[in-house]
Amino acid sequence: MKISLVTPAGEKSRNGNRATAIRWAKILRNLGHRVSIAEWDDGSNSDMMIAVHAWRSHKSINTFSNTYPNRPLIVLLAGTDIYAFQHSRPKETLKSMECATALVGLHGLVHHAIPKRFCHKLHTIYQSAVPLPSKRQPSKRTFDICVIGHLRDEKDSLRAAYAAQLAPPDSKLRIIHLGKAHNEAWGQRAAKEMKVNPRFISLGEVPKWRVRRQFSNSHAMVISSAMEGGANVVSEANVCGLPIIASNIDGNVGLLGEDYEGYYALNDTQGLAALLQQAETNPKFLKRLAAQGKKRQALFKPEVEIAAWSKLINEIKP
Repeated sequence: MKISLVTPAGEKSRNGNRATAIRWAKILRNLGHRVSIAEWDDGSNSDMMIAVHAWRSHKSINTFSNTYPNRPLIVLLAGTDIYAFQHSRPKETLKSMECATALVGLHGLVHHAIPKRFCHKLHTIYQSAVPLPSKRQPSKRTFDICVIGHLRDEKDSLRAAYAAQLAPPDSKLRIIHLGKAHNEAWGQRAAKEMKVNPRFISLGEVPKWRVRRQFSNSHAMVISSAMEGGANVVSEANVCGLPIIASNIDGNVGLLGEDYEGYYALNDTQGLAALLQQAETNPKFLKRLAAQGKKRQALFKPEVEIAAWSKLINEIKP
């Protein structure tokens, strides 16, 4: 089929919405479909539309649904759709859900948060990742924790940096952040934090290979988000064998499992600091997190994601 893949992220963007669209396009092309990616499309030249983000792609979704009501329409529910815009922008967000033939969620607890009338449309497709080519080699001089992602409110991006300030004087803890600032204010906050906090280093936006090298060099990763639709960085770190310390939100629990031991309460700086100290001083704790993560790795295999897409499209195609 000819598929229009709509994403609100521009061609030069490296944010999650663009990365998702690029990976999905590759999967769909390997399944034999012809895929075009655009920020907006009416779908006139397509047999099917797949839209990343219910609210931000609402114009394309609404136009396609009204013009071609019998053509399949898949809508990805982003974290901001699920945990913000369906409440703050309900008209457009809920209309996109209503228009959709199928909804895609990226973690296993999305059904808890969306209106029950849409749950029958929901399909969970975990984002896949590939392991590192060689064994991880964490730094021996320092205890490095990576934080991957843009500096923005939804990510609570500096929580690990704040927690690092509470580390004891003899700690070797460093927080290594990779990702650009969402705006000038966030850039200034990061710069200020680096001036007063020698344990925090923000390297800005970097290419993918640099992120994977940081996975290899780090002892663990922190994902401190206030809302997540199912962050691909979690599956990436997981399949690389990197222990993860995560805020206790559905978007993380829906990927790592309810019995995972690496959670702290959202915005709890002292709670995160305690976990970081435990990770640094208790090797058995990190090994347990790695072992628990390993049990989830099968969810994030590329062949599982490909099979899920093949099944969904076959179910809804005309």
